[in-house]
Amino acid sequence: MNNRISEFEAKLGYEFNDKTLLERALTHSSFCAGKKDKASKNNERLEFLGDAFFDAIISEELYKRLPSVEEGTLTKMRAKIVCEHSLYECGRMLGIGDFMFMGKGEEKSGGRKRESILADATEAVIGALVLDGGYEVAKKFVLTTFGKLVNEALSGKLNTDYKSEIQEKIQGISHEHLSYIVTDEKGPDHDKRFFVDLLLGDRLIGQGEGKSKKEAERNAAKQALERGDSLVF
Repeated sequence: MNNRISEFEAKLGYEFNDKTLLERALTHSSFCAGKKDKASKNNERLEFLGDAFFDAIISEELYKRLPSVEEGTLTKMRAKIVCEHSLYECGRMLGIGDFMFMGKGEEKSGGRKRESILADATEAVIGALVLDGGYEVAKKFVLTTFGKLVNEALSGKLNTDYKSEIQEKIQGISHEHLSYIVTDEKGPDHDKRFFVDLLLGDRLIGQGEGKSKKEAERNAAKQALERGDSLVF
C-alpha cells in the first residue's frame, strides 16, 4: 500500500504530510464494504470537498482572466471545465485507476476505467490536497492539470455540447426523433447518479451516466458520437 501511495505522489509532484488522506482519496466505497465507519474510510467525503474547491478555483481563474465578461457567460464557460468528463480525463492522464483501492467485484466490472469512478477520485484528490497542503497547493495542481482546458475555454475551442452536435448530425440524415430516457437513479438525494439511454426512433444509440440528468444526457450523446457513423447513423 505504501508503495502505491508513493508512486502516485510522484505522479502528482507532491508529497503528503498525512499519507492517510491520499490513501482515503484513492479508496472506492466498494473496498470498504461491510467495514465499520465506512464513511470515514472511502473517498466520498473528500470528493464532496474537492468538488467545492475545484469549482472555486476555476471560478476564481475565470474571474481574474476575464474582467469584463458577464456572470452568465462565466457560468457557461465554467460548466464546460467543471464537469465529470474533464475530471475523468485528468484522472485517466494520471493513471489514477491503477492506484485505487476497490472491491474485487467493482474491479472485475471495469471500475478502474469507469468515467464516474475516476472523476470522483480526482475530486477526492483535490480535497485531500486542500486538507494536507492548503488552498494554494490544490490551486497549483488544478491550474497545472486543467490549464489546457481553461485556455481552450477562453479561446472558444472547448466544445462539450454533444447534444447539439448529434442533433445537427441527425437532422441532416434522418427524420427519426432523438429521445433521452432516464432509466435509473442511484444514491442518496445529496449524491444521486442518473442513467440515461439515447434513442434514435426505437434504436438505442448511446448510454450515459452523471451527477445530473443533463450530464447523463451529455454523456449518452458523447458515446453515440464516439461509436461512429456505421453504428449510430
